[in-house]
Amino acid sequence: MIKNCIICLVLLVSTIAFSQRNTSSPYSFYGLGELKFKGTQSSRAMGGLGIEGDSVSLNLLNPASYSHLKLTTLGVGGTTSFTNLYNESTSENAKNTGLDYLAVGIPMGKFGASFGLMPFSAVGYNISNTEEDEFGIQTITTSTGVGNINRFFVGGSYMFNKNISVGADIQYNFGTIETKSNERISNIQLQSRELNSSRITGMSLNFGALYNRKITDKHSLYASLTYAPEAKLNSENERNLATVTYTASGAEVVNDSEDVPVNNTDIVIPSKLAVGLGIGERNKWMVGTEITFQNNSKLVNRFDDFTGGTYEDSQKYVVGGYYIPKFDSYTSYLNRVVYRAGFRYENIGLVIKDKSIKDYGMNFGFGLPLGYSKIDLGFEYGVRGTKYYNLIRENYFNISVGLSLSDKWFKKRKID
Repeated sequence: MIKNCIICLVLLVSTIAFSQRNTSSPYSFYGLGELKFKGTQSSRAMGGLGIEGDSVSLNLLNPASYSHLKLTTLGVGGTTSFTNLYNESTSENAKNTGLDYLAVGIPMGKFGASFGLMPFSAVGYNISNTEEDEFGIQTITTSTGVGNINRFFVGGSYMFNKNISVGADIQYNFGTIETKSNERISNIQLQSRELNSSRITGMSLNFGALYNRKITDKHSLYASLTYAPEAKLNSENERNLATVTYTASGAEVVNDSEDVPVNNTDIVIPSKLAVGLGIGERNKWMVGTEITFQNNSKLVNRFDDFTGGTYEDSQKYVVGGYYIPKFDSYTSYLNRVVYRAGFRYENIGLVIKDKSIKDYGMNFGFGLPLGYSKIDLGFEYGVRGTKYYNLIRENYFNISVGLSLSDKWFKKRKID
């Protein structure tokens, strides 16, 4: 009964949380927005490392991990972000909270399956710019954006033997992104407004393989491979031009309005390849590294006349691991806690004013065991962009919480 109540509460909170704005990055204007991390909080706390399958925890980064599960597992996680955005002249703080994933993994002998929902990308920014001409007349431009692309996935995995497993995810991507640009002249109430909206849908795939092998009596070698082929999303675009005023409460009053024909676009999700390698002792420690290559040079903006940025191929480098003092300790709870840490460096593939935008961060976290279930806590400090060249630097601190509930949900009942 308690488990069912927890599951219902998780589903209710998740439905609300997926609709919330979960970024404040001006760089989310470009392409499909800010791409979100696709793994669980346990992977995130290791810098994004996902090279190992687990019997009671989901690894959403590699679908080959599903067949490693021994118990049916429900996983849910969310993150609160505190961001300081600044350049050489101004500074601003922002806070956002959003759900990272809601997923279920089901073991079936040598097979395993999983399905769930997670954000693929997010758009959320509010930028104002004031220019003054030689006569002292100011023109104020305000640009805002909001929206999400979410991803529903269904995946399966097969374990050939204790060393090798393979898997695949089928993903349906869907969401709406809305951007608005207002321009007004100081001391004039009437202003012009351009509203762009895109309804985005499309399918994508992700393939994975995991390999582990004992190299000594205690130590094992871990290797992982994931590949997501190029996919296309359809963006149904609309544009509305209007002259507007705003009430004291901020409500928009439209005076004249016109819908302008714009082209629909096919947006590419570039192909992505990730390769990982690690070494460790089962239920004790593991350290590893993972390199991801993505063909982001094929990215385009949602509207043909959106300018200001170009794209290049991206790379991400991750180093991380975990340590468990004594996983089966009966005398000390702290000895059963999983201690995690990691580092991540990434060229996100966006180029503005001939400057490649970089993103790097340091992570650490804890896995708090609750029988076969657990709570995962993660902390991340990161930096994106630069304050120079009239660009924006983002210093962010993320607090992540994940819940993993594992049990035998499906039991055969005996009738006497």
